[in-house]
Amino acid sequence: QVQLVESGGGLVQAGGSLRLSCAASGTIYRVNAMGWYRQVPGKQRELVATVPGAGTTNYADSVKGRFTISRDNVKNIVYLQMNSLKPEDTAVYYCNGNLKYYIGPVFYTGDFWGQGTQVTVSS
Repeated sequence: QVQLVESGGGLVQAGGSLRLSCAASGTIYRVNAMGWYRQVPGKQRELVATVPGAGTTNYADSVKGRFTISRDNVKNIVYLQMNSLKPEDTAVYYCNGNLKYYIGPVFYTGDFWGQGTQVTVSS
């Protein structure tokens, strides 16, 4: 009923830029907080940036000043603009959304994850 689909990953040289997109679709009533996380093999998934339904954004210290998270509340899309990329930013990036959705007449709230998109930064 609800899914998050990421796009925009790829291979880029150090110092370059990429923009990730994540679109939420389905029987959505409201999109609450959304965010981006990343994971490298053998390590835990870590927070990159979050944007609440209302309020201020939050960033991991390692990306502050380089990454910008934003959202389009009409289209239910969250973006991650990544500038000045470093090899250590290489990871699979996952979109997360806390959504209020419905199945028939019943409403639910839950967390959803996208399938992930690979970002590779070469030195």
